[in-house]
Amino acid sequence: MSNFMKVSQSRRKHPPFVSGRLAFSFALGLMAFAPSPVLANVDANTSMSVQQQKQSINGVVKDANGDPVIGASILANGTPVGVTDMDGRFSVSVAPGTELKISYVGFATQSVMVRSGVTNYNITLKDENSALSEVVVVGYGTQKKANLSGSVAQLDSKALENRPISNVSSGLQGLLPGITVTGADGAPGLDNGTILVRGVGTLNSASPYILIDGVEAGTLNSLDPEDIASISVLKDASSAAIYGSKASNGVILVTTKRGQNGAPKVSYSGYFGIQNATALMERMNSADAAYYYNKALERSGKAARFSDEAIKKFRDGSDPYNYPNTDWYDLAFKTAWQNRHSVNITGGNEYVKYLASAGYLKQSSILPNAGREQFNGRANLDMVLSKRITAHLNLAYIQNNYRDASSAYAGGSSDQIIRQLNIIAPWIVYKYEDGTYGTVSDGNPMAWLESGMTVNRNNRNFTGMIGLDYQILKDLKLTLQGAYVDASQRYSYFQKFIQYNPNKASDPNKLEIAHYDWHRTTFDAFLNYDKSFAQHNFKAMLGWHTERYKYLPDWMYRKNFPNNELTDMNAGDASTQQNAGNTRELSMVSYFGRLNYDYAGRYLFEANFRSDASSRFAEAHRWGFFPSFSAAWRISEEPFMESSKSWLNNLKLRASWGQLGNQDALNDYYPWMNTYNLNAKYPFGGQLTPGYYQGSYHLETISWERSTTWGVGLDFTLFGGLTGSLDYYNRKTTGIIMNVSAPAEFALGAYKDNIGALRNQGVELSLAYAKQLNKDWTINVGANFAYNKNKILNLGEGTEYIGSGNRRTAVGQQYNSFFMYKATGKFFNSQQEADDYTAKYGNPFGRKFMAGDLIYEDTNGDNKLDSNDRIYTKHTDIPAITYGFNLGATWKNIDLSMIWQGVGAVSHIYNREVLGEFSGDASHPSTLWKDSWTEDNHNAKLPRVFETGNSPSDMTRAMSTFWLWNTAYLRLKTLQLGYTLPKSALKAIGLEKVRIYYAGENLLTFDALPFNIDPEVTSERGSSYPLLRSHSIGINITF
Repeated sequence: MSNFMKVSQSRRKHPPFVSGRLAFSFALGLMAFAPSPVLANVDANTSMSVQQQKQSINGVVKDANGDPVIGASILANGTPVGVTDMDGRFSVSVAPGTELKISYVGFATQSVMVRSGVTNYNITLKDENSALSEVVVVGYGTQKKANLSGSVAQLDSKALENRPISNVSSGLQGLLPGITVTGADGAPGLDNGTILVRGVGTLNSASPYILIDGVEAGTLNSLDPEDIASISVLKDASSAAIYGSKASNGVILVTTKRGQNGAPKVSYSGYFGIQNATALMERMNSADAAYYYNKALERSGKAARFSDEAIKKFRDGSDPYNYPNTDWYDLAFKTAWQNRHSVNITGGNEYVKYLASAGYLKQSSILPNAGREQFNGRANLDMVLSKRITAHLNLAYIQNNYRDASSAYAGGSSDQIIRQLNIIAPWIVYKYEDGTYGTVSDGNPMAWLESGMTVNRNNRNFTGMIGLDYQILKDLKLTLQGAYVDASQRYSYFQKFIQYNPNKASDPNKLEIAHYDWHRTTFDAFLNYDKSFAQHNFKAMLGWHTERYKYLPDWMYRKNFPNNELTDMNAGDASTQQNAGNTRELSMVSYFGRLNYDYAGRYLFEANFRSDASSRFAEAHRWGFFPSFSAAWRISEEPFMESSKSWLNNLKLRASWGQLGNQDALNDYYPWMNTYNLNAKYPFGGQLTPGYYQGSYHLETISWERSTTWGVGLDFTLFGGLTGSLDYYNRKTTGIIMNVSAPAEFALGAYKDNIGALRNQGVELSLAYAKQLNKDWTINVGANFAYNKNKILNLGEGTEYIGSGNRRTAVGQQYNSFFMYKATGKFFNSQQEADDYTAKYGNPFGRKFMAGDLIYEDTNGDNKLDSNDRIYTKHTDIPAITYGFNLGATWKNIDLSMIWQGVGAVSHIYNREVLGEFSGDASHPSTLWKDSWTEDNHNAKLPRVFETGNSPSDMTRAMSTFWLWNTAYLRLKTLQLGYTLPKSALKAIGLEKVRIYYAGENLLTFDALPFNIDPEVTSERGSSYPLLRSHSIGINITF
C-alpha cells in the first residue's frame, strides 16, 4: 500500500491544475482549426524505479565571464531541488545517475549527469544567443548546426538590438551572404526594402516566404525588432523544399523570444533619435540657373530670357519677390525625430514559461505632416499540461498608423511633392507679400505641404497560434498547430482645393476611401520520430498542412465637396460617385516529410518532400511534387584527421539538389479560369442592352513554375575561433508564368502560360572570428561576400524580348537589363569634328550634332547609327555583388560595434529631372552642369548645356550609357558605443543591468557618383524619400 502511495505522489509532481479533461479540451479547441477531426490515444501506463542511495553534492554556477549566476534554478530529473546563492553556489542531495538541469533567464539550460563518487561540479552557462548559434531553426523544427547538410544562414537578436531602424528588412543589409535588400527609402513606416534571396529566380514576384514562429507573415514589418530571438534564412532547395511551392525564392524564418525558467524579470529598452537625409542633390541658385539657361537658349538659336541686370538682382537678393532665390529643399525638408520604447516580462518554472512584451514607436518625417505611430504587443506561453502533453500559445497584435504628405496634383502620396521640389525653378517665388503662392503649371509644393493634406493608412494585424505537442512514445511526438491571421488597412485621402493666387487654382477637391481585409487560417499536423542506436542516428517527420486565404478590397470615391472642411463622403457630389469591391479566395492542402540520417556524426544525409495542391490551378493540374536531397561529410571527424585537430576543428563538405515551385501567377488568383466583364452593352432592338463579354482567354493547363537547384558548400572552423562557409549554387527555373498575346483575330486580352525559363547562379563566402582575449577584452569580427548573376533562357516561341524603352528582359541577357546606345564617353571638341561625324552618320536623333555633344559608337560596324546599335549593358540595377563587415569589441564595461555594408556591379539611370534640365520654370539644374563642356573646358563631366529636347545628347532623344551611373558603394551602416554600469552600483537600487548607448545608422557612404544623391535611391526621377541618417541615444534596463 505504501509503495502505491509513493507512485501516486510521484505522479502528482506534474501540474496539479491540469486534469485529463482540461488537456482534452485544449486539444479539442486546437482541432477547430482543421477541416477534419484528429484523434490520439494516450498511454496512461506508469512505471516504478528502485530508489538509489543519495549523495550530497556541491556546485558553483558561473557565466562565460566567470561571474557567479545568482538565483539559477536547479532541477533534478525535472523536479526543483534548489537555487544558487549570492556566490552562485548550490548544494543538493541526489542519487547517482540523476540528471541536473541548471537554468536562468538569458542563458541556455545546461544539463549535468551526477556520477557516483563525484561531489563537486563547476558549471558554466552559455549566453542564450551563443547557444542559439549552435542550434539552427529550420522548417518545422531545429537542427544542430554541425548536422546541417543544406545552406542555412542564421542571425541572432544582437545584430538588430538597439538599432534605430523602423523596420526589420533594412536592418538585414550586410549581415547575411546572399541576402540583398534594395529600394529602401526614408518614408516613415513605408521604408521597407525589397528582399531577394540569392537573386531573381522568376519574372514574377521574387519575394521570399516569410514565417514568424511558423505562421506566414508576408512582411517583416509586422514585427518589433526587440521581439526577435533569431532569424534563419533557408537559401537552397534542400533546406527550403519542406515548404514546397512557396519556397522557390527562399524562406525567412523568424523566431520570437520566449519565456525562461526563473523569477519574473522585467526588461526595458528605449531610444530617442533624430534623422536627416543622407544626401540631397546640390542645385543651382537663381543667378546661375538663369545664366546657364540663357546659354542653352543661345545654342538653340533663341534669344536670352534673362537680362544681365536680372541675373545681377538674382545674385544680390535685393528684390526677393520679383527676383527670388528660392531654396525649395530648405523650405520643405526638416530634421525628423523618432522614439521607440519596448518592455517585456519573462519568467516561469518547469510547468509554465511566459513572455509578454509591448512596444511603442513614434516617428516624424523630414517632410511636414508625415509620420508613423506604432503600437505592438506580444504574448508567448509554453505550458506542460501533463507528462506527455505540452502546449504553446502565441498572440501578437500590431497597429501601424501612417501619414504621408500629399499633393493637389496627381496626389495620393509624397511622390509628386518631392518631384516638384526637384524641378521647380529657384526663380519661382515661394510666397508673395500678400500671402499668395508663386506657381508653375502643376502648382506649388509648399502650398500642398502647408495645407496639411495627407494620405492616411491605418493598419491592424492580429496573429494567434495555438500548438500542442503529444509525446506518444519516447521517440515519437505528434505536433498540432493552428493559426489565424487577421489584417486590415483603412486608406483615406482627401485632396484639397487650393487657390494658389488669383490666377491659379488646383483641381476640385476629392475623397478616396478604401478598406482592405486579409484573413488567413492554417493548420499543421506532423509526427516527429527520433531514434539513435550505436552510431546510427535517425530522424523522420511526416506532416499535413492546410490553409485558406481571403482578400476583400472595397473602394469609394467622390469629388466636388463644398469646402475642405466637410470631408464625409456624403458631402461630395453624388453624380461623381464611384465604387468598387470584390472578394478573392485561395486555398491549399499539402503533405510533407523529412528524413535525416547520420552515422557517427560524420556522414549526413537528408531528404525532404512536399506535395502541394493549390486552388490557383485547374483540378487536373493542381498538384505539384517538390523533392530535395542533401548530403554532407564531416571530414574533420575522420580518424585520419586526428593529427589536425589542434588547428582544424571542423571541416564539412556539403552537396544538395532539389526542386521548388511558385504559384504567383502575376497576381492573378484564378489564372486558369475564364472570366467575364459585366459592364458591356450591345445594340439590340434599336437600343443598347446590358450584357457581358469575355475579356481574355485562359488556359486550364497552366500550373506551377518549377525551379531546380543544385549546390555545393564547405564549412570550416580553424584554430578554435575562425569559422567560415563557402557555397556555390546553380538554379534553373522553368515554366515561368507569363502573359501571352492572343491572336488579333480573337479580340481578346493576353492569357497566361508556363513558357519562361531563367538561370541563376552565384557564390557566397562568410567568415567570423570571436575570442575572449582576457578577462577585460573580447573581440568579434565577421565578413560576408556574395556574387549572383542571372540569365534569361526562354521567353516563349518566337519571343526574343519583353519590355520597351531603355529596359528589356531578353533571351541571353539578365533580367530587366538596360538597353541603350553606347556613348564613347567623349565629346566633339570642335564643330568641324561634329560635322565630319554627321557626314558619316547623319542626324539619327532628330537634332544636329554640335561641338560639346556626346559621341555615339557604331556598335555593329554597319556605318549607320540607328536603333540596331543599342546594346545590353553589363550591369543592372540589382547589385551582382553584396558584401558586409561587422566589427565588435568589449573592454570591461564599454562595448563598440559597427556594421559596414556595400554593393558592387550595379548601375542606375536617373532621368533628366534628377540632374536637372533647361526648360523654363519647371526645371532646376544641378550644380554639376557648371562642369559642362565649353570651348575652354574639354574635360568636362557633362556635355554642353542644351535646351530640353534640342540636342542629340538629350536622354529623351537617345538614352545612352553616358547617363548610366555606377552606384556601387560602401556604407557605415551601423555604429554603436555603449557603457554598462557596474553591478556593484546597481544592487542598491534593485536593478540587475543598465546599459546606455549611442547608435548611428547610415553614417558614412563612399561611392563614385559625381553628384550628391544617395546611391541606394532607385527612383529614376528621384521622387522617392531620400534615405535617412540617424543618431540616437538609448538605454537598456533589466530589473
